[in-house]
Amino acid sequence: MSVVCRKALPEDVEALHELIQGYAAKGIMLPRSREALARNIDTFIVAQDGERLIGCGSLCRLGSDLVEIRSLGIVEGYKGQGIGSRLVDALMAEAKAQGIPKVMALTYESSFFQKNGFIIVDKEIFPEKVWTDCVNCPKQHACDEIAVVRIVEPTPIEEQLTFAQI
Repeated sequence: MSVVCRKALPEDVEALHELIQGYAAKGIMLPRSREALARNIDTFIVAQDGERLIGCGSLCRLGSDLVEIRSLGIVEGYKGQGIGSRLVDALMAEAKAQGIPKVMALTYESSFFQKNGFIIVDKEIFPEKVWTDCVNCPKQHACDEIAVVRIVEPTPIEEQLTFAQI
């Protein structure tokens, strides 16, 4: 297996749609239309094994200092092989390249994110997320996702602060 993580291309839309819809059908990821994927293709990183797209993730800007990891998923049969962590690393590198200091996610897999340097926080510290997506979510009043956050390569001063102070 020679998995490569790269920026998504317009020709990836159909495979992205199929992967995301599989998760959405299980109620663990929000669905994305082909049109929305095509419009936002530049926000996606994909994992590819040979010619096959086997994973994806995207960044959604929520403010000047915050992005959200969205649509992070791996094709069945490829889970547990470190591909998700490689996608998170690529997304963190992209956030750093964009000069964004904080990355958050809402997840059912908090242990995965914790293994990748994130900490669990209270969802309410992200009003940007609540007002952009959560207001339209069917689970808005009974959200069972866990919020996680990670600072993009903190400076020595930031390392001394707790996430509650940031």
